[in-house]
Amino acid sequence: MADAPRTVLCFGDSNTHGTCPMRDIMDVRRLGPGERWPGRMAAALGDGWHVIEEGHPGRTTVHPDPIEGVHKNGLAVLPAILESHRPLDCVVLMLGTNDLKARFAVTPLDIALAVERLLLTIAGSDAGPQGRAPAALLVAPPPIREVGWLAEMFAGGEAKGRQLADRYAKVAARCGATFLDAGTVAATDRDEGIHLTAEAHRTLGLAVAEAVAALVA
Repeated sequence: MADAPRTVLCFGDSNTHGTCPMRDIMDVRRLGPGERWPGRMAAALGDGWHVIEEGHPGRTTVHPDPIEGVHKNGLAVLPAILESHRPLDCVVLMLGTNDLKARFAVTPLDIALAVERLLLTIAGSDAGPQGRAPAALLVAPPPIREVGWLAEMFAGGEAKGRQLADRYAKVAARCGATFLDAGTVAATDRDEGIHLTAEAHRTLGLAVAEAVAALVA
């Protein structure tokens, strides 16, 4: 009987989903499976790995969205997703961008503390092999830019977003998670400001693959 593949869950928002830089509010284009960073990661990891994409456009850390819907709350759905896909060797968590929307009016500290709640949920689960908790890789999303038609929705978010990497690193250390700053390897589209280009997905996927391979021996 062949060894079971090592399984990685990628839990994130539209930048895990592969949403293209949006031309307007009705633009729902998505990169192909091999172009999205989880697909790039899977290709880099190669045989013996199973990568699960769980990217939901608009997903927040812990907030029901008063405009886009209560189902955008990441904390509310995470336990079910962990149970659905167990056993998981690793969970890659990249959330926080949507928390920067002006409608939520939260601080960088609050966003980091919300991410900590997600990491504690992972650490307290039995979704890993033999009923243990899976390993966790916390990824700080690339800083956003307040440009284009989304600038008003994310007003004030650029300055807040630039504080997230340092705060996430501290949260990861407290929770025993590995940390990666996506902003060191990828950037958001310069004209739209929120979503990643295909090239950014490529570089991020390779960086996450390297981190996951080191984490899951």
